[in-house]
Amino acid sequence: MATESSDDSKKTPLRKGWSTGACATAAAQAAYGAILTGHFEDPVTITLPRGETPAFALAEAEIVADDTASAAIIKDAGDDPDVTHLALIRAQVRLGEAGSGVSFRAGDGVGTVTLPGLPVAVGEPAINPVPRRMMAMAIALLAEAHGAPGDVEITISVADGERLAAQTMNARLGILGGLSILGTTGIVTPYSCSAWIASIHQGVDVARAAGIRHVAGATGKTSESAVRKLYELEEQAMLEMGDFAGALLKYIRRHPISRLTIAGGFAKLSKLAQGHMDLHSGRSAVDIDILAGHLSELDAAPEIVSQARAAASAGAVLALAGELPLAQTVAAEALNVARDRLQDTEIAVDVTIFDRSGNLIGHAGP
Repeated sequence: MATESSDDSKKTPLRKGWSTGACATAAAQAAYGAILTGHFEDPVTITLPRGETPAFALAEAEIVADDTASAAIIKDAGDDPDVTHLALIRAQVRLGEAGSGVSFRAGDGVGTVTLPGLPVAVGEPAINPVPRRMMAMAIALLAEAHGAPGDVEITISVADGERLAAQTMNARLGILGGLSILGTTGIVTPYSCSAWIASIHQGVDVARAAGIRHVAGATGKTSESAVRKLYELEEQAMLEMGDFAGALLKYIRRHPISRLTIAGGFAKLSKLAQGHMDLHSGRSAVDIDILAGHLSELDAAPEIVSQARAAASAGAVLALAGELPLAQTVAAEALNVARDRLQDTEIAVDVTIFDRSGNLIGHAGP
């Protein structure tokens, strides 16, 4: 069967990196250690949730006062295309009042949560629970080793973080003023896109908390703008699904919302129609023979079907279809796949396919 080609030539193993949460933990541990001992551990070795013990070189180290120190780490995201790669993650640690425990503040470049539904409360710095636990554990271990109470205030900042945050989905999630400090394992796996998938999950959570009953997951900016206009949806109803249709459907099944619209271009949603849950060009391909078969079922001329079977892309098949409702057929097939993934939930789902100009060319569902 003919498929659209993908590049399989890159065989070199990709290098893993470290999350912002791991870098913040290393910086906080170094700063608190300096308060207790008068010198900075450099490189500083931390323990990650799964037991790994990476070491981080310090990019900055300053004892600000008897009760305050600051340290910074340059984040290495490995070979992952992470917007925070090479960002400077800084932690300032200040001794707190007796019995106050460990508290967190958002410094420059770290956002504040303004909408409910995220794993930290409204008004709190956007430092996720796992990085908070990592930092609290690092403080506790140092405090125990030096006979200190372990009551500290940790301020995390990211150099140029507010500008970097504009390249993320933070504003839509209600995280304003900067980046989130993320990480569940402390390790960034290249192209796993775990942060993107986490943002999809958080988008669903924020929408549910806001009482939104209709959300839309889009594969790209054109389809997002078009479907938002089509249904007059609000900002928090929009989920930047990207290539991760499977991740969105799986999470929506577990955390249902009354209505879900899946929006995208013809090629991406042809993949969904053919059962692919990851729509990335490097991880799935359109089966051109199936599209040609649809044309045959739509009574296309035999020579058109023959040309379609030899076509190099889904877009070329769509062009050959002319006025035939090929996009409508693909939308209906994609809807069947989505409903199957949602199983027997009562979620109403529809599929919309848009062309490159944002015009609706295929729709299935309510």
